[in-house]
Amino acid sequence: MSTLAVEASDLGRRFGRRWSLARVELAVPQGHRLLIVGANGSGKTTLVRTVATLWAPSRGTLRIFGLDPVKQRFQARQQLALLSHQPGLYEDLSGTENLALTLRMQGRRDLDAIPGLLDAVQLDARPDPVRTYSAGMRKRLAFARLLAQRPRLALIDEPYGQLDPAGFELVDGLLDRLHADGVTTLVASHLVGRAAQRADEALLLEEGQVRWQGPAGDVTRAWKALHGTDS
Repeated sequence: MSTLAVEASDLGRRFGRRWSLARVELAVPQGHRLLIVGANGSGKTTLVRTVATLWAPSRGTLRIFGLDPVKQRFQARQQLALLSHQPGLYEDLSGTENLALTLRMQGRRDLDAIPGLLDAVQLDARPDPVRTYSAGMRKRLAFARLLAQRPRLALIDEPYGQLDPAGFELVDGLLDRLHADGVTTLVASHLVGRAAQRADEALLLEEGQVRWQGPAGDVTRAWKALHGTDS
């Protein structure tokens, strides 16, 4: 497979007459950490969901580890995991049952891995259905599910959303864990300064176009230059 985890050329996505993404170029090496920042409506979520193969490009090309996600969608999806705004958990199942279902859908029988996954996100193996969980607990369970999928590429939209300061530190540790495991990560976040500490490169979107791209350590300065305010 390609040495690039994500490769895009002239990537665009249109909804009706409006281009939510236009002329995006990406070359993300395996194991790399890319941060995507931008104001609300800038195209961050559209880019994440397009790379996740949920939306087909309206123009340009996209490759996931060398695979064409339009023609080879199943194979491409086997390489990645997505954590989005809406975690898509099964509301009437417990956290343990949600994770067991995730493992079974992957053809795995190692259900003894579930306690370790819950421990990694600091959740108890309670029997309560997910519909009784707080927003922060749902986010933690969604992270556990992502770990359970063992992806080569993790796409994470607003990892710090719905979490308190202790949750922020937990997410920092989970991002470090993914990086240590060699997982390529694309993270979209409005917490620019914090997220930049766990990224190699960043790109700044505005009106669906890349306005700046460079080292993650410089993204706060680039944001301020473009918007005139700190992130």
